[in-house]
Amino acid sequence: MSAIYVFIETFAGKALPTSWEALGAGKSLADAFSVPLTALIFGENATAIAQEAGQYGAQAALVCEDPTLTPYRLEPYSALLTQLVTTHQPKAVLAIATHAGRELLASSAADTDSGMLSEVIDLAVDGSAIHVTRPVYAGKLLSEAMSAGNGPVFITLRGRAFKANPINTAITITTVHPALSEDQIKTKIESFEAEVGKVNLSDAAIIVSGGRGMANNPKDAPAGVADAAIWKAQDGFSNVLQPLADVLGGAVGASRAAVDAGYIPYAHQVGQTGKTVAPDLYIACAISGAIQHQAGMRTSKVIVAINKDGEAPIFKMARYGLVGDVYKIIPALTAELKARLGK
Repeated sequence: MSAIYVFIETFAGKALPTSWEALGAGKSLADAFSVPLTALIFGENATAIAQEAGQYGAQAALVCEDPTLTPYRLEPYSALLTQLVTTHQPKAVLAIATHAGRELLASSAADTDSGMLSEVIDLAVDGSAIHVTRPVYAGKLLSEAMSAGNGPVFITLRGRAFKANPINTAITITTVHPALSEDQIKTKIESFEAEVGKVNLSDAAIIVSGGRGMANNPKDAPAGVADAAIWKAQDGFSNVLQPLADVLGGAVGASRAAVDAGYIPYAHQVGQTGKTVAPDLYIACAISGAIQHQAGMRTSKVIVAINKDGEAPIFKMARYGLVGDVYKIIPALTAELKARLGK
């Protein structure tokens, strides 16, 4: 086994920041097995991104800037990854569990008849085996598994579960050739449509979320408003929760009940049918804590719950809890933070 491979996901010539977390996880394995930590970077600007990967702990990089690899398409990426794994036989291949990371590693694992472990939140080594911890049953339980046999194992990592490495600068870069030519690739991508202002909950270190109780806004709705409860909740998200998120440098999330009621767009939903997040700080405002919502945020490092109902399930998983009206607590908290942070 020659190395630990880490796939560095890119878009428009830039690395996704969560890829550095994958290098952090990979280094723990590389050190344990005394093998190099190798970054895999395909597509536009790959060589420059490889230099950046060296700053985050990669000792070597395999790069390919062939036009067939820009933008990401499963066929050429999977063929190249499979070729590299078959030729060099790494101990493990890691990637963050994004859409691309999941489908790429699953495809290559199938092509190489290798094992795969998904949504991993912790890694350890015992002899020649890799032990992993991963959430199951919507996060209500943690499952432990381990690699078996001598072949490579493919591992996708939950975002924000691992820390990036300290800065390092030495890296050896090797250029590899694509496995498929353009005429062998069936999929063609014409363009991408940017979603302006879309919230990025997956990368947020701090999330302030609101629930169904945000409709309990003391403000009077303007004349002519068809549904006063919806208007009041929307006002609460934009004028109460958003200022708190702004002063903390975080993002605004929501429960499914809030999204279904039309308080805020679906892109903000946290939960089993929304985004799974693991921020450093999660502030749950007027959220009761249904099991579906817990499934999406239970791996948050610190959870703060604010709710009128002191018996709400969310308090059972919160480190800190405030029983009271969010429309009184949040503005006071925001003002105090602005004063202390000088904002």
